[in-house]
Amino acid sequence: MIRFFMCILVLILSTPISNALAQTSKQAPFCRCQPGQSCWPKARDWEALAKQLTGQLVKPTDPMTACRVNATSQTCRSALKKIHNPFFNESHPGGSQSQGWLGAWNHQVSQYAVEAETTHDIVAAVNFARQHQLRLVIKGTGHDYLGRSNAPNSLLIWTHKMREIRFNPSFVPVGCLAGEQPVSAITVGAGSRWLDAYEEATNKHNQYVQGGGCTTVGAAGGFTQGGGFGSFSKKFGTGATGVLQVEVVTAKGETIIANKCQNQDLFWAIRGGGGGTFGVVTKMTLKTHPLPPYFGFLQGTISAKNDEAYKKLLRQFTVFFRENLNNEHWGEQFSFNANNKIEIFLVFQGLNQEQAEKVWQPLQAWLQANHDYTLQIKMITVPPQKVWDYHFWEKNHPEFIKLNTAKGASKGEFWWAPNSKEVSAYWYTYQSWWLPLTLFEDKNVNQLADLFYKASRLAPVSLHINKGLAGAPHDVIKAGRETATHPSAFHSAALVIMGAASNQVYPGVKGSEPNIKEAGKTVQKINQAMQLFIQAAPNAGTYVNEADYFQKDWQKAFWGDNYARLFAIKQKYDPDGLFYCHHCVGSESWTRGGMCRQSIAAGRIEP
Repeated sequence: MIRFFMCILVLILSTPISNALAQTSKQAPFCRCQPGQSCWPKARDWEALAKQLTGQLVKPTDPMTACRVNATSQTCRSALKKIHNPFFNESHPGGSQSQGWLGAWNHQVSQYAVEAETTHDIVAAVNFARQHQLRLVIKGTGHDYLGRSNAPNSLLIWTHKMREIRFNPSFVPVGCLAGEQPVSAITVGAGSRWLDAYEEATNKHNQYVQGGGCTTVGAAGGFTQGGGFGSFSKKFGTGATGVLQVEVVTAKGETIIANKCQNQDLFWAIRGGGGGTFGVVTKMTLKTHPLPPYFGFLQGTISAKNDEAYKKLLRQFTVFFRENLNNEHWGEQFSFNANNKIEIFLVFQGLNQEQAEKVWQPLQAWLQANHDYTLQIKMITVPPQKVWDYHFWEKNHPEFIKLNTAKGASKGEFWWAPNSKEVSAYWYTYQSWWLPLTLFEDKNVNQLADLFYKASRLAPVSLHINKGLAGAPHDVIKAGRETATHPSAFHSAALVIMGAASNQVYPGVKGSEPNIKEAGKTVQKINQAMQLFIQAAPNAGTYVNEADYFQKDWQKAFWGDNYARLFAIKQKYDPDGLFYCHHCVGSESWTRGGMCRQSIAAGRIEP
């Protein structure tokens, strides 16, 4: 029997992707149940589900309902204040960190939500959704540009209360041999935020864990399952690389452990294959590292007097990045803008301030030798054990942080002030594309600098240098290639990101609706600018967690050659497609929104 199964698995993995996808068209037509239909669960069914739970079965409400009824009411003004606090959005079953995407989706609440407190609660919710043929949605903190953590007429699994975190200085994955070398690690619950993880790893145990920069993003959710790039990924790898073990509830309602010693296929898929599609991760164990000796921040602006000077600056800066910043010490981003400025916000580790300043001396010398430029730069160092300590920032750099002052807030909950514009944003577009290291070589650098200039005339061009791992140590790249993350990430120097949004417009609220015409013009310019980079590296691909909602050929763009294997694993663990999200593995088997199967063979692919 085992040999037979292995032969079948080999056959699936060797089947061309077009053939593998076509197989789903043989399944009978099927639509999920919706309210008002005879198959929708009766009141007694919901009551029976509620009795199974340690947590609660709740009826989510939309925080913005009051504003859609009366935009000038005091209730609306209160709601608007609340939704600009990311901690409120994550702690409300009807909340979301994004309001929607132009021409794609608007935030909508589920019919019911299981406020899970235990793995058993999630098992009960999964079984209920499967038995009653419901659309199922998973939400931890609600950070998702593509609307994957909300859907109308659905049952929501809300993991906010599952925030237990444990540090283990000698972790060994379950099922591994006795000789397995133990490592230090933290195990986080499904609803844990990165701020919680850093509190445990860094503030309490002087360890570093590779996570996200945004404090309210979930540590075990889509960030890590989609790959997960942190500020120092060129030193410590992706978030997915750091995953040592996961506990997962499958579509069958089974709770299994996946690591390098058991259920290895699912372990591989969850590390970079995207969240919300292979199962519900209830616990995740992440490797920790000794804290680097130094942490620092660098912020600045370089201005050019005219267009020609800016063109020269772009070439010089591109070479400077390649030679001095494309390594394990530096992370974060800089942007090229239409006003002939380069805006810089970088972080560094493993260098003291004197060493970091020395890195910038060649560029400073070039700028000083040319009188067409103005440089403004500020550099600060931070004790490594204080990077995530609210009290340190409040005392020394209060302008960098926002404290959660809402009723019931936990002590020391904060978010970075620059992230405030993203809270409850309505997205016009958000796009990314990897830039292979080869584009930065001498033979190509002039053309690349010209692309930066042309694109910056259309919209700001942001280069996230920690999201392309070329320049990282060999062992970091090797470990990353063992995950499901797009292979391009490991031979690219950076990820170019272009986007536009506003958190001061509100769909459905009279007098505050998005300006569709003006937003459309902005989107068109960004589309044109991004095409310049796509044409320069057509096979590079995009980062699944920061991608265009309307991405064409998304399977290849998100995962490259990994997609065929991911699709086979999806069919193994969720053949009926209980777990659906937009442009997630296997979603091409469904109409947009995930309510009805569609015939792929007939060419009706999910847009």
